[in-house]
Amino acid sequence: MALSKRKRAEYFRYSQYTLLVVVALVIAFLADWEQIRTAFFNFKTMGDMFPNVITIALKNTLIYTALGFAFGLALGLVLALMKLSSIAPYRWIATIYIEFFRGIPALLVFIGLAFGVPLAFQIQFDIYSTVMLALGIVGAAYMAETIRAGIQAVPKGQVEAARSLGMSQGRAMITIVIPQAFRIILPPLTNELILLTKDSSLIYIIGLARDQYELTKFGRETLSRSPSLTPILVVGLCYLIITLPLGYLSRYLERRSGGKKVSVL
Repeated sequence: MALSKRKRAEYFRYSQYTLLVVVALVIAFLADWEQIRTAFFNFKTMGDMFPNVITIALKNTLIYTALGFAFGLALGLVLALMKLSSIAPYRWIATIYIEFFRGIPALLVFIGLAFGVPLAFQIQFDIYSTVMLALGIVGAAYMAETIRAGIQAVPKGQVEAARSLGMSQGRAMITIVIPQAFRIILPPLTNELILLTKDSSLIYIIGLARDQYELTKFGRETLSRSPSLTPILVVGLCYLIITLPLGYLSRYLERRSGGKKVSVL
């Protein structure tokens, strides 16, 4: 007797669950749990990492990310308005900037600011200025497109209503359009913040004093003195402390906005 499509799908799911249980049991019996514990859960190494992994590395990662995001958001807004401008040279400049910095690795920007600019112009940035500029310059290219799409997603009737009340184009943009656009783009901006948090690890290329370490640099230095991968696990969990709440926040904001998405292409 032929099985219905629904029954076949049900049996297929059960077979997949059975396969997963078998694989898990095989791994559980064959794994060297003592070796795994030593490799990933060295409690002495964990103890040696605290509290500095929180008071120095995690704190600095948050500071570097906040600086880069603030600068990138401000620059991204300017670029978005330039790209929407009726003045062609503004659009060209914004487009060239966005395409260039979206197309090159962020690491290249860090190297250029940390080593290229001092050699070429005899200008030396401190660590906070370097990370703010590097993260902000790259982040602005992505945020500009997000902001531009958010502005275009605001119904044109809003602007027309504001103009009918006697508002200038600039005032309508600042007081009516941009606030509504930011409500629309909060979820993708939160995702950009997550990406900048991870990109802050690129600052390791510059060379840091111990009190300037961020999470990745701190984990790498601890790993060089540790016989296990525990430092990488601890640092990864610290990143999750930052990124998981931001991810949940992004999904929450997206649900509140009715799942409305913007195109940044």
